[in-house]
Amino acid sequence: MEIAVQIAQLLVSLSLLIICHEFGHFITAKMFKCEVDKFYLFFNPWFELFKVKRGETEYGIGWIPLGGYVHIVGMIDETTNAEDLEQIKHIPEHKWFCNKPAWQRLIVMLAGVIVNAILAMFIYAMVAFCWGSSYLPVENLKYGISVDSLGYSFGLRDGDMIKSVNGKPADDFAKVFTDLLLDDPKTLTVSRSGNDTTITFTNEMVSKLLDPNLGGLPFDARYPFVVDGFPEGVESVAKKAGFMEGDSVLTFNGLSCAFYSDVRKQLVASKGKEVTIGFVRQGQPNSITLTIPEDGMLGVYVKSRENFVEYKTIEYGFFESFPVGISRGVNKISEYLKQFKLIFNPETKAYKSVGSFITMTKIFPERWNWYAFWNLTAFFSIILAVMNVLPIPALDGGHAMFAFFEMVTGKQLSVKFLERAQIVGMIILLALMVFAIGNDLIRHVFN
Repeated sequence: MEIAVQIAQLLVSLSLLIICHEFGHFITAKMFKCEVDKFYLFFNPWFELFKVKRGETEYGIGWIPLGGYVHIVGMIDETTNAEDLEQIKHIPEHKWFCNKPAWQRLIVMLAGVIVNAILAMFIYAMVAFCWGSSYLPVENLKYGISVDSLGYSFGLRDGDMIKSVNGKPADDFAKVFTDLLLDDPKTLTVSRSGNDTTITFTNEMVSKLLDPNLGGLPFDARYPFVVDGFPEGVESVAKKAGFMEGDSVLTFNGLSCAFYSDVRKQLVASKGKEVTIGFVRQGQPNSITLTIPEDGMLGVYVKSRENFVEYKTIEYGFFESFPVGISRGVNKISEYLKQFKLIFNPETKAYKSVGSFITMTKIFPERWNWYAFWNLTAFFSIILAVMNVLPIPALDGGHAMFAFFEMVTGKQLSVKFLERAQIVGMIILLALMVFAIGNDLIRHVFN
């Protein structure tokens, strides 16, 4: 059921983005008096799920949910070829896309990505208006950070207090990891026992952070292990032993173990063993001896970090939200562009993190969540805009590149050249798709 909800969220999100993207091409083509004969959501080789004709345009829904298209008469792209130009002789040539001035064709080709960028900023603005902005200031991490084995190998330690990232004071805890990966010089300064320690992240360390099997956030907010309840219908070792809601763990076999990350490490190391857990209940010290199951689980719900660290929330009025949306959109575009630097650096091995629709599906929450849905839709809109503007034939950026070339040189490229360029572009795109799907299969199916 969870995967069905994730797939539904992805399809709704992509449908909205594709329609808006193609509408950008459609409305500008109409503005310049081009004839548009097809407007499709999803691709429709051989047959379509739905179609209706209104005026000169056929609107429809295809059966392959990998995109969509607007077919403009006289345009050489992945859906047409030179033979089509012979079949549209009945349409006045002044309505042909290829006969329009280069500057008009440039606008039509860039309109889709512009609409996606504007849509992302609008969504971010409405998210700010409806939910405000909530983030965890680094200075509010009163217990410091907890570190996994990867972070420990980098030189981080439990309880470290983050001071700065790349030489700049750290503020938003959620941005620390992103800034560390995408900006230079990739340094993290922490305070430890009153002294500052600076760690420089090498390309080898970055590659480990980006490795799907090893990477991820190597540190998190540190918070106490406090029992928040017990799962129903499942035998709880902790409840059976006498633990109660509100108990706060302090020691594990006499060793100091007051934080969630500490307890988790001890549970994994003590599978099948008898241990004595010290805790505080209503201000009084207690202890319980029990045997840790082979799965290393106590069978308890634990209070989340939100109960121990103070988040900062900013609310915005309707008009105040628009500058926020624009700023977030611009920042996301900047971050996404910086990712290309990582992907094309073989030392970081970031290319292994490239994913396809499988990864996109798993990003969505297992239960429908409108806040997450709109934030992810805005982010995917940014991705769609950036990827489409790349100067690859068969993408909008490739068409725009050819139109710009004509504007500069005054020479129009031949139909034969455009046909061959589309073939090359499609081969590149298919290769990238196969690579992305292969990464996903290795990560989610064969691993």
